[in-house]
Amino acid sequence: MLKIQSAPVGELGVNCYVVTDEGTGRTAVVDPGGYNTALDMILKNVGFDKIDYILLTHGHFDHISGVASLLKKAPDAKAVLGKKDLPFINDNFLNLSRLFGGAPIEPFEADIGVCNGDKITLGESEFTVIDTPGHTQGSVCYLCGEHLFSGDTLFRRSAGRTDFPTGDEDQLMRSLRKLARLDDICRVYPGHNEETTIIEERRSNPYLNGLDYL
Repeated sequence: MLKIQSAPVGELGVNCYVVTDEGTGRTAVVDPGGYNTALDMILKNVGFDKIDYILLTHGHFDHISGVASLLKKAPDAKAVLGKKDLPFINDNFLNLSRLFGGAPIEPFEADIGVCNGDKITLGESEFTVIDTPGHTQGSVCYLCGEHLFSGDTLFRRSAGRTDFPTGDEDQLMRSLRKLARLDDICRVYPGHNEETTIIEERRSNPYLNGLDYL
């Protein structure tokens, strides 16, 4: 069983998720795009020594800007990012911090570069990595049971932009087709806006309408 808490972080209000395996208390933080009081309170209650992973869905600044700050408090946590997005960390053009006029990303290193099918064990739970390029070349989603952390690939009734560096509309549609094949009851935790489910997105998301996902 997972306990999932969230806090909006950063200037774009990214959904940062704190995911705890209830059997062991081991915890992962998904997309810390900033570090603020709300996130700090959640993590203090969890215990910084219980944080095993920082799971990054892609390398844009609004999803990674808080990693360095978090690592100062949880130095044993492993930062995880899709292999093809690893160059984004230290490239302010690719990670969009230059485009949006923000401060450069505080340096950190990704400990683990992942690709499709890789497994990440968190206590008694297991995440499976799903490659979902399109928003960026190395975007990934993390699936744990019936919980999908979709980053900026799939939103409630929308999908990620493809007009940023390495974005690709055809790839995004293939990625959405892959996600649309997940179980109806799979709950989707996106990088922005409200949570949803796969069946709800098949019914109401214009990007999924007409997709051959069977």
